[in-house]
Amino acid sequence: MRPVLIGAALLLALAACGTGQPSSPGSVTLTIAANSISGGKNSESADWIRTWVIPEFERSHQNVKVLFQPSGVEDEQYKTKLSLDLKSKTGADVIDVDGIWVGEFAQAGYIKPLAEVGGPTVDGWEGWSQIPQAVQGLGIFDGKKYGLPQGTDGRVLFYNRTLFKKAGLPEPWQPASWQEIIDAGTKLKAAGVPVPIQINAGTAMGEATTMQGALPLLTGAGSEIYTTGKWTGASQAMKDVLGFYQQIYSKGLGDPKLQQEAKGRDKSFAQFAEGKIAILAESDYFWRSVIEPKAGVAPMAERDAVVGYAKIPAKQPGGGIRGQDFVSMSGGAVRVLNPFSKNPKLAWELLAFMHSAAATKSQLAGQVRISARDDVNAEVLTADPMLKYIAEEVLPITAYRPPLGVYPQVSVALQEATAAVVSGASPEEAAVAYQTKLERLVGGAANIAG
Repeated sequence: MRPVLIGAALLLALAACGTGQPSSPGSVTLTIAANSISGGKNSESADWIRTWVIPEFERSHQNVKVLFQPSGVEDEQYKTKLSLDLKSKTGADVIDVDGIWVGEFAQAGYIKPLAEVGGPTVDGWEGWSQIPQAVQGLGIFDGKKYGLPQGTDGRVLFYNRTLFKKAGLPEPWQPASWQEIIDAGTKLKAAGVPVPIQINAGTAMGEATTMQGALPLLTGAGSEIYTTGKWTGASQAMKDVLGFYQQIYSKGLGDPKLQQEAKGRDKSFAQFAEGKIAILAESDYFWRSVIEPKAGVAPMAERDAVVGYAKIPAKQPGGGIRGQDFVSMSGGAVRVLNPFSKNPKLAWELLAFMHSAAATKSQLAGQVRISARDDVNAEVLTADPMLKYIAEEVLPITAYRPPLGVYPQVSVALQEATAAVVSGASPEEAAVAYQTKLERLVGGAANIAG
């Protein structure tokens, strides 16, 4: 190959790597990476990037060419690819990541705070005022903003109004403490309800046990699983959580066998839809995808009339994290900037554009879903009171899992602790066993509080 052709090929290769090298004199190439691909995984997101984001951004930035690097693989494969790219100081300029990876990537030096990469205009972005502080937490690690949340969800208590009426319970229902949940379960059991309360427990439920059960309860006991550099061990708050599980499953208010079945979560969905479970702790996914009247996994034709929802209370009023009366947990994805971008300020413009009100509404494509922005939610959620409730009442009080690499193993240890209690162990025994596993996972007792 002649030198001139070698030079041309090298220039094309550099542009394709997505770190913002000029693709022609006076022009710049930016690249977006996401684990989505048209016709495959997260197809709608891929289509939105190709057909809306790229042409709209290029229209307002005449000398910028935006490329899309789609993936359609398992999350861990995608994570590995991103890690290798960032470790070698290559990769796309704007990158989709799971919120739970933020801390791990930050600690490895793969990503840096947005303002450090994008410059002083980051802090003045109009969108910050539209994203609740608690929702911003999805992209925050050690107090610094590393990413913009794409959207999120919230956990609540769903309940069957028909069964509540049968048990003589008030409707609408909003328990103010854990004891009020137990009291409601006791009345439901006396009224002949097969399963008064379903709080996920055990390892068969997987992460659903942690996110729908253990972590919301822990925040309701005034603690988080990880804070200020330490993990929560066999603390009083952890014992309180396990004690709540004990009350439910030792008093026959929940079905312990359901927690051990491989398809237990799916079965709990079906039983709620059939009117056999009265109270179920779940995310808004349950409302919009599981019991959705027409296309749900376990559709409820009379969902809107029969199903109520309430915030998860702290153990007692004011006893939750931040002194809250009510708590929740959320998850979701964020977009980050590549700290090795050759055009970081322009990359920030692209990222901010992707999270503008116009872009967010375009990505929703008419669907009723919760976004990270209050202004968009106020407009698009009017047709669904439940999702509007999540956006307005639940997201401002929510919390997130620690975005650290060891978290999935800690989560399993939590699941095992709940399984032990459901199987008859005392909260104290389960907490001590959990602490032992936690010390092994996080490098000893010095890294544990409680």
